Amino acid sequence: MAHDDEREVVYIERPGGSVTPLFFGALIGLAAGLLFAPQSGAETRRLLRRRLREARALAEEKVDDLSDALAERAGPAGGREESRAEARSDLERRLAEARARRRAALDEDEEPVA
Repeated sequence: MAHDDEREVVYIERPGGSVTPLFFGALIGLAAGLLFAPQSGAETRRLLRRRLREARALAEEKVDDLSDALAERAGPAGGREESRAEARSDLERRLAEARARRRAALDEDEEPVA
């Protein structure tokens, strides 16, 4: 019985463990999904373009929001109040431009109603 309690455990580490095969598998799955999609190629490309624009606009908005949050946490204003106000107005302007681009992209991709 004492021998069973003293079993050795051996861990084997395999070199080169990466997520690269996972990404290749996802890419192959995406390609297969596009090839066997129930809509035409033009419709698929239009859908992909629209979703990519939406994702880009959302990413731009999130980056702008993060920049605003970081600017607010930058520390005491001290003598930098004016430069912070300029930076904030610049970020607000860029955010408004990004939102306008997003709205324009969404309006551009809408199909006409028959």
